[in-house]
Amino acid sequence: MSDTCQAHDALRLRVPAPQPASLFHPEPPMPQDKDPRAHTALSQSGRSASSGPGIAVNPPVVRLSTVLFDSLESLRQAEIRTAGPERSLTYGANGNPTAFALQDLISELEGAHGTCLYPTGLAAVAQMFQSFLRPGDHVLMTESVYGPVRRLAKTMLTAFDIQFDFYAADGSNVESLIKANTRMIYAEVPGSLTFDMCDLPALSQLCKARNLLLAVDNSWGSGVLFKPLELGADISLMALTKYVAGHSDVMMGSVSTTEAHWHALKTMNTAVGNTVSPDDAYLVLRGARSLAARMAMHERHALQIAQWLQAQPQVARVLYLALPDDPGHAIWKRDFHGCNGLLSFEFNTTDRQVLDRFTGALKLFGVGYSWGGFESLITEVEQHGPDRGAGPMLRLQVGLESPEDLIADLRNGFAAG
Repeated sequence: MSDTCQAHDALRLRVPAPQPASLFHPEPPMPQDKDPRAHTALSQSGRSASSGPGIAVNPPVVRLSTVLFDSLESLRQAEIRTAGPERSLTYGANGNPTAFALQDLISELEGAHGTCLYPTGLAAVAQMFQSFLRPGDHVLMTESVYGPVRRLAKTMLTAFDIQFDFYAADGSNVESLIKANTRMIYAEVPGSLTFDMCDLPALSQLCKARNLLLAVDNSWGSGVLFKPLELGADISLMALTKYVAGHSDVMMGSVSTTEAHWHALKTMNTAVGNTVSPDDAYLVLRGARSLAARMAMHERHALQIAQWLQAQPQVARVLYLALPDDPGHAIWKRDFHGCNGLLSFEFNTTDRQVLDRFTGALKLFGVGYSWGGFESLITEVEQHGPDRGAGPMLRLQVGLESPEDLIADLRNGFAAG
């Protein structure tokens, strides 16, 4: 999910060549510009809040707390359904029709059996841990994990006597860290600062052989660029705040699972009374309708800027998965359906003051947290690990502005540096 200005121990490790497809499953087709199924799902799914002889194209906001029933028996049956794996309108704390519509859309995008929604992406991670981990369990997390998730592990997981360790971002040492009490492997594919890539099908095979849960943060792919559940993951999480909502005006997260793991997630979600505002759900639904089109524009703009940055003498290297020389390019090309607007670049100097001079001269790139909105952003990246470069690094969220204007803005930054 989005990161703080500090990249907590994110590694830039060498990505191994993709494993032969015969070890896992048939080689997936080469990625196209975008998954064509996503275009249809984004337009047609998530209309369950509309009913009657006329159906709203986008489900309306349905605010509620109390729900009325025809009889006590109807209420009892609804409660029975809510207490189990089914979804039923019983009370505001158990969901609302607008949120149900968004759940349907996200499940369609993720290829999931079911989806639960949370007020933030971080809350989604916390609730996922609470649903599947118990005192005495052990979880392995990628070193490139979103910083606040690392903080969550040190506070919440520690408080509940759940152990954790961090594995190399490329997954190269994960098997050696598995313990007798390991219950889950938590991955970010790719990482959101230096875009470290691991081989998810290989990781899935390992998890299945050891009877471990595999949970994947899919915020980078946002349901249109990457399908973790189709590649063997059990759980997929997204910060809907980012590309899915797309307008930098709402916070939300999601957890989607396969059928085998839906009951555990749904039961815990009902037990704690978690829900999201119908107004927020509506904003995410409305934003999601244009997700595929926006993502295509983010990719075009980011690729143009990445290629321009590669030609600048002040730049030591550019990290963008669509570039053929990016360490994660081979796996990206095999498993993904496109790229987004995130890229990072390292300066060809050891003078860290260049960051302040460079960003201080920018007019279009705003300095701030998060990514996935329509606007361009910039933030500092702290490099860690054996493959870290010597120079300071910045990450760009390339927005929907004219790439020529953004390049002119970056040129001013280099001139000031």
